[in-house]
Amino acid sequence: MTTYAIGDLQGCHREFVALLERLDFAPSRDTLWLAGDLVNRGPGSLDCLREVVALGDSVQVVLGNHDLHLLAVARGNGTTKRSDTLATILEAPDREALLDWLQQQPLMVRASGLEPGEQHDTVMCHAGLLPQWSVAKAAALAGEVEARLADDNGDFLSRMYGNHPSHWQDDLDGMDRARFIVNAFTRMRFVDPDGQLEFAAKEGLDSEPKGFAPWFSYSREDDPHILFGHWAALEGATPGSRVRAEALDTGCVWGGSLTALDLSTGKRISQPSLKGA
Repeated sequence: MTTYAIGDLQGCHREFVALLERLDFAPSRDTLWLAGDLVNRGPGSLDCLREVVALGDSVQVVLGNHDLHLLAVARGNGTTKRSDTLATILEAPDREALLDWLQQQPLMVRASGLEPGEQHDTVMCHAGLLPQWSVAKAAALAGEVEARLADDNGDFLSRMYGNHPSHWQDDLDGMDRARFIVNAFTRMRFVDPDGQLEFAAKEGLDSEPKGFAPWFSYSREDDPHILFGHWAALEGATPGSRVRAEALDTGCVWGGSLTALDLSTGKRISQPSLKGA
């Protein structure tokens, strides 16, 4: 049995199917960890969602910001953007079943002993793990939002967006607390030494704002293996990292590739974009 972690699909269905073929992936034998953003921007969002749901128990998914955007548009009075490719999902006959499934997915997954001889935690979340949170704390905070989201009739989804608060405090409560948790798990790139999030810079490391640094450049007291997507401009690399962080989003939707990481060997297998092919 092999566990593969794959970066953002973003509607790149043809590349997803081709990558699974390259891996000789068998749902009865192997497991997929998908780092969120299953949908949007690419041409096959509906097909990606259906493909992943059909994989059943062989797949572990975390929610990304584009997945939450889909839910907000469908159920939280959110508005579509010009670059969105969500219409096929919103108009699909199985729309409600797909959205119900998506709304039950977590912000973080955690397991131990996935790598030979190692018993440490392997953690996957879409944007990364806030340096100020231990793995146990992050799991508990993710659980708070997951519980609210699972039973939400649209109220939470309609209020989760916003850049404030941008700094974590243990006494945050209500929507301020939930909004920060969502942002840390799905939108984080640069943070300051006190854990303040910066949302304007979205490019590579050369766009680092003064006083901020990539979240993975801060040391931690624990030592998890952190799998994340979200940041295509990193091109799969985490230079200057002080933690064991694996960047999985290699920009398939932008013409790059879709990448799988074999957690048992550390080997990366990539499928080039089929854009224009």
